Amino acid sequence: MKILFFGAKSYDIKSFDAYLDKEEYKDLDVVYIEPNLTPQTAMLAAGYEAVCAFVNMDLSAETIDILNTCKVKLILMRCAGFNNVDLERAKGYGMTVTRVPSYSPEAVAEHAMALALTANRHTHKAYIKVRENNYSLNGLMGVNFYKKTAGIVGTGKIGAAMARICHGFGMKVLGYDMYPNKDLDFVEYVDLDTLLSQSDLISLHCPLMEETHHMINIDTIQKMKDGVILVNTSRGGLIKTDDLIQGIRENKFFAVGLDVYEEENGSVYEDMSETILEHSTVARLLSFPNVMVTSHQAFFTEEALAAISEVTLDNAMSYLKGTPNGNEL
Repeated sequence: MKILFFGAKSYDIKSFDAYLDKEEYKDLDVVYIEPNLTPQTAMLAAGYEAVCAFVNMDLSAETIDILNTCKVKLILMRCAGFNNVDLERAKGYGMTVTRVPSYSPEAVAEHAMALALTANRHTHKAYIKVRENNYSLNGLMGVNFYKKTAGIVGTGKIGAAMARICHGFGMKVLGYDMYPNKDLDFVEYVDLDTLLSQSDLISLHCPLMEETHHMINIDTIQKMKDGVILVNTSRGGLIKTDDLIQGIRENKFFAVGLDVYEEENGSVYEDMSETILEHSTVARLLSFPNVMVTSHQAFFTEEALAAISEVTLDNAMSYLKGTPNGNEL
């Protein structure tokens, strides 16, 4: 089976090639290209049975239509999220869409805590100051996490890993989830309003769906404690950005750590350092001294990339053999 791999970075190629050398994947022929999958690039898939795409790509109905014209039958998402895929259109053409439901929950959770700690203790600012021989502590005041309350919104595998980290910090842990995790016996499950009003640190770990879109908005922000720390490593659409900015301006937040944001698809994983962003919400967020932003990198560890590569290729082999493995959408 010929697979066209869109948006290939050097680390993707290295990670996938390490598995493609194995005997069990000898029937897979992967071709890497640099462009992302969009309606403008989808025609490149002509002659391929499958495409491999990532969370930052455009798999709208328009793209799916073109892939169908190219006779593509399999879409391999090398990520957990699939809100960027028009599943109904793909199913209508008889296409199979697979994903990697879990690769390294700890990688994302550890980055979430790194964001919380960095934003809280202003480590990024301290690093720059000391490099300029400025050893003043002005602007670097933080707060203890010990004996504070952490609110985990979504306690699946990633949220559970974050909950364990917070518990290890000596924090009281509140959880909000439609399906409580019975393995987290130290977590007190509460309704969302209670979590928002009682938590000193709120970390989002839930999928982006119709009911979770903009779940953090001006109304829910007003229910939070003054001086709360908010972290999002899930999906940018969970937060209504304009409302978040209003809350920051009103000094509601002690700190905010974001690995995802609503307008990221056009710039994430790309070097935009020479580009003038005319209407950038991210630029507005970066103007605040208590906001820490990273580039959707929470997953980015050696272990996570290895798991993504192996599961994605296993998904391709399962399709090729006609034996579904449960990763189909």
